[in-house]
This record gives sequence, C-alpha cells and structure tokens, in this order.
Amino acid sequence: MSVLVFTESEEGKFKKIAFEAVSYGKAIADMLGTTVTAVAINSNDTNELGKYGASKVLNVSNSKLDNFNAQAFANVVSQAATKENAQVIVISSSANGKFMSPLVAVNNQAGYVANATNVPESVSPFKVKSTVYSNKAFAITEISTETKVIGLAKNAYGLKENEVSVSSEDFSPELSDNDFNTEVVSVNKATDVVTIADAEIVVSGGRGLKGPENWGMLEDLATTLGAATACSKPVSDMGWRPHSEHVGQTGKPVSSNLYIAIGISGAIQHLAGVNSSKVKVVINNDPEAPFFKAADYGIVGDAFEVVPKLTEKIKEFKAQNA
Repeated sequence: MSVLVFTESEEGKFKKIAFEAVSYGKAIADMLGTTVTAVAINSNDTNELGKYGASKVLNVSNSKLDNFNAQAFANVVSQAATKENAQVIVISSSANGKFMSPLVAVNNQAGYVANATNVPESVSPFKVKSTVYSNKAFAITEISTETKVIGLAKNAYGLKENEVSVSSEDFSPELSDNDFNTEVVSVNKATDVVTIADAEIVVSGGRGLKGPENWGMLEDLATTLGAATACSKPVSDMGWRPHSEHVGQTGKPVSSNLYIAIGISGAIQHLAGVNSSKVKVVINNDPEAPFFKAADYGIVGDAFEVVPKLTEKIKEFKAQNA
C-alpha cells in the first residue's frame, strides 16, 4: 500500500506542480505510515522526485503520450494505482489534472475532492479541506471510499524538501485504441519566460492600460519581480494580448502567492479566477473599482505614474540587497 502521485511534466521536464504534489503526497504518506510512489510519463530525470519524498517512480515511456490525453493518462494512473494498491491518489488541480481526475476516480471507484488546500484534517475518518464556489468558501469533505483521489490546489501546499532514496521501475500500462479517440491536432504554446501555471507572482493588466503599446511598463515590472504577465478577458478579446494570458473564470485560474492587477476593474468573472491567490494588489485610478473590495492592498492612482515608480523602487531595493 502506498500514496500514488501523478507528476505532471512537459517535454520531459517536470512542472513545479509535480514537486508540490509529491511534497503533499509525502505528508499524507507520513500520516498513514506508508511511502510515496510517483507516476512519471515520458519524463527525464525522475531522481528529482526523491528530493521531495518519492521512494519509487513508475516510469512510463510511450510516444503516444507525448501530448496530454485525459482518457489515456487517467488509465495510466488507474492501472498504476491498482498495481501499487494505492489507498490515496494525488493529482494536481491543474487544467489537465481536472480533466483526468474524475476519470481516475470512476476507474478506481474512488471518492474525489478537488482543490484541496492542506493535508487531511484526519485520516480516520478521512477528511479534506478544499475551496468551493469559485474559491469563495471552504468545505471539509469526508471521503468514505476505500480509495481516495485528491486534487491539490496549485500553490496551496508549497514545495517541501524531504529527500529519500528513490528507485525507478519501468511501467507499461495496457492502452487500447479507444484510449486515443481524442487526437491532438496542434499545440499553441505561450512563450513567456515565466508561465502563468508555474508563476508565484503574476502581473496582470486590463483596459486601463489603454492599448497594447503600453504593455512595456507592465512587462518591465514583471521582469523585475520574476513574474508572469496576464490580462483580463476584454484585453485578450480585443487582441491586445494573447489568449494564453487571459485569467479569470473563463480563462486560466491563478493561484499565485502575489497577484498584481493594473487597470482592471474587477468583474466577478475575473475575481472568480484569481480569488485563490494569497495576496492581491490593485492599482486603479477609480476608487470605486470593485477589485478594491477583494484586494489585500490597493493603490488609487494613475497606472502610468504608479507602475514605473513602483518598478524603479523595486529595482533599487534589489540592488541594495543583492
């Protein structure tokens, strides 16, 4: 019996959420008195997973799995869970994870909780705290099935180094043509230095920036902070920024440690997508902007004056503390 963790990767390289999922899985394994087995699909250096607590890695190599396919990936994880007699299966609540987790739960007749924010409050009975209603509230759910599937919210648990000796084993699950009924025709990737999915800091802009030609000051702030850039829906709809940067209920959800909203009024759909960010800073010249009600810190002022000064001060601070 072990805790099984699906470790998400891209082009052979593990994403940050993979290490966070292993860290989380290790904490649960310690509570249950067992070990962590990780499932890695077409990944390179699986020894990295031992740094965060994985004692064993099931290494799957299959060119058909180069692109994400919910059905196929779910079957890989389900067969790995059966092989390892896993009582708990941990999958990140990323976009891909949310597609495959319900399928894994069905395959393994397991209860499923998405967007878990911490380790289980108890393991007997098994109770997990998670966010609900677009991150507006919390729920504590008891999972009574023998097998449990937990979707870990991004940036909820963090990276916790807990190095153990790790062994790797080749694993070849049985996959049929029916697992690949959905075909990936093309993949359009964002070319940002820091992706929204992995970013701990996100700098986001709205219509208040007045046009794509003014995005340079936002990118300068993001570069200074080592942050990803993002935008509101109207901005991507008008073609000022690529759709890959659109965050909100109808775009990408953001669970960053720091979210800076510049010139964004704060429509409810946008707030629903960023509510799980730990600290929200709003810069807007309208003191009645709805976003201020959800902000931890707010600056009422002209973004074209505030942002360059903020960037300058951060650069000065970093130079003095280098």
